[in-house]
Amino acid sequence: MVPSETNPGPGSPHSALWWSGRLARYRRPSGRRGAFEIAITVTPLIAISVLAWEALHHNVWWGLLLIPFAAAFLTRLFLIQHDCGHGAFLPWRPLNDWLGRVIGIFTLTPYDYWRRAHAMHHATSGALDRRALGGIDTLTVEEYLAMSRWRRLGYWLYRHPLVMFGLGPAFVFLIQHRLPVGMMRQGWRPWASTLATDLGVGVMMVAMAMIFGVIPFLLIYLPVVMIAASAGVWLFFVQHQFQDTYWARDPVWEFHEAALRGSSHYDLPKVLRWFTANIGIHHVHHLSSRIPYYRLGQVMREEPELRAAGRLTLVQSFRCVGLSLWDDTSRRLISFREMRRLSTPTGAARAAPN
Repeated sequence: MVPSETNPGPGSPHSALWWSGRLARYRRPSGRRGAFEIAITVTPLIAISVLAWEALHHNVWWGLLLIPFAAAFLTRLFLIQHDCGHGAFLPWRPLNDWLGRVIGIFTLTPYDYWRRAHAMHHATSGALDRRALGGIDTLTVEEYLAMSRWRRLGYWLYRHPLVMFGLGPAFVFLIQHRLPVGMMRQGWRPWASTLATDLGVGVMMVAMAMIFGVIPFLLIYLPVVMIAASAGVWLFFVQHQFQDTYWARDPVWEFHEAALRGSSHYDLPKVLRWFTANIGIHHVHHLSSRIPYYRLGQVMREEPELRAAGRLTLVQSFRCVGLSLWDDTSRRLISFREMRRLSTPTGAARAAPN
């Protein structure tokens, strides 16, 4: 059952709109805290990268073993860039933007282009009639069945785990982000963002190759970026692609309901919460995106009713991998296998509401 103003849903006596207003008091970025968060993210990232380079000269395997740790800090750096895009990391919007642009050179993510696409995602999350750039493509069962065989195959491949979490992130961060895909006819700003980032990436790569050597640099940087990219896509996937997520058509769709019900509370172990900058508290983030990530833990402590909403543990999240289609009848995401079962007369009769 979808919560509403008069029917708030399980786990809370309050509506999604009420929660949005209450959470406004946590929107207080701190310049001092932001500087501290940058320091404890960038310093270990640089130190581990240098250690990995040094290790390569003695034993290549020791160097490669350090790569996942560097990738974890790069993922955290990307999530700082994400908060900058919401104007939530530092108290001053221009500083948020320039910090985001600099970080984008190292995360291969053009900041202004990405910020615009991500704003579309927030504005239309869960809206079946307004699926926009910035989200994971999701079809309904009816839309999938109406497609040609070749287009079905394309969507099946797109949703396959090897593509979604392997080839897909590599393509997006290495290739797609080099051009303003989806915004090519929307003025000069998307082009300026992507091309300026490309120039910065080129300068950074040449400088790093000159300092560390071409092969050692590529052996470290490319795997670090690929692991971080896959981790980022995984986080984004499980934050919205879970069984009881929220999708609705106009005029039923409502922004605050989609934020609370269509975003999971990915309840990770503490160490993973730290490396992922509390992004798992995603239902709160969508309800109030101006809350800095370093205040989301405070929200969970002071607003215990929000802990159970959309809660998804690490073990439970792996069950989301096969979910690929939105079923309007049962109001949930289902797998291709379940879709085929429900498409049979027996399965359809069994799934029909009483």
